[in-house]
Formats: sequence, C-alpha cells, structure tokens
Amino acid sequence: MTESLEKKIIGRREMVDFPGLELFEVEAKIDTGAFTSSIHCNNIREVTQADGRKAIHFELLDPSHPAYNHKAFEFNDFTLRNVKSSFGDVQERYIIRTTIVVHGQEMETEFSLSDRSDLKYPVLLGRTLLRRRFVVDVSKKNLSLKAKNKKATKAKRTPKKKDQTS
Repeated sequence: MTESLEKKIIGRREMVDFPGLELFEVEAKIDTGAFTSSIHCNNIREVTQADGRKAIHFELLDPSHPAYNHKAFEFNDFTLRNVKSSFGDVQERYIIRTTIVVHGQEMETEFSLSDRSDLKYPVLLGRTLLRRRFVVDVSKKNLSLKAKNKKATKAKRTPKKKDQTS
C-alpha cells in the first residue's frame, strides 16, 4: 500500500510546541543522525508514589529559557534505555512519550531526557520522529514558524463577510 500523506519540508531548525507540557515555540535542532529525539531537563530524580509505583520527577528547560514554565513534571510511564551521545558515550537515559507539534502536525513520540544545557538547542528531533513525515532542507530554518505567521497574517487580512439578508 502506498502512503498518501505528502512529507512536509522542514529546515535544520524549527520551532515546536509541546501542548501537554505547556511549552510553546521552543527551538529544536533537526538531527537526521540521531535515532531518538531528546529534550533538555534538569532536577531529574526517580520517586516512589503513594501507591508504590515508580515515577520520574523533572523540570524541562532552564529558568533562563524564554519558554520555561516553572512547572515540575512527574511521569510514571517511562523506560530506561542506553543512548549513544553525540560524543560517542553510552548513557542510560529516561525515555518518556509526549505529544509534539511540528509544522502543524501533532504526533506522539519518544523523547530521552538529558542535560542539554551546554548545547545551543534544548530540543533535538531525531530520525524516529522525522521518518515518513518530513524531508529536511538544511539550507532553510524555521519553515514551520514562517508558515504559521503567514497563515496568521492572511487571516487578519481576510475581511469577514457581512450578512446580506434584509
């Protein structure tokens, strides 16, 4: 069966939203070399909930980031996985599933929680998310934000039709 969905073109960097985490317009680096997507977090710790289930507790982004929302998150649906870093080191990381919006497409995908404080972009989008959805044009950036702004501008310019019944 042939896929009927056309792949959207995205640039080497894009603005993304995480509606379930109340994070909006976060700049993400597109990395076709990375398998798993990653998001910056801090103060991560494993906790035991009142019912005895294990959970992870963390904050996303840093207080200095414009999208930082001062919220702590707790997920009891998580896994631990070995992930190879960009430096070739194998690190054990927590993996969560959450919803992301990229170029108008909402999807649920896995993110590894990692300390990206030394890196320029707090979010990295890897192959698992990109596959069968997007084509990356490395000469472009922020195509989703430009499309969103163009759509908003067009909506403002379009006059509302008046009811012509007498």
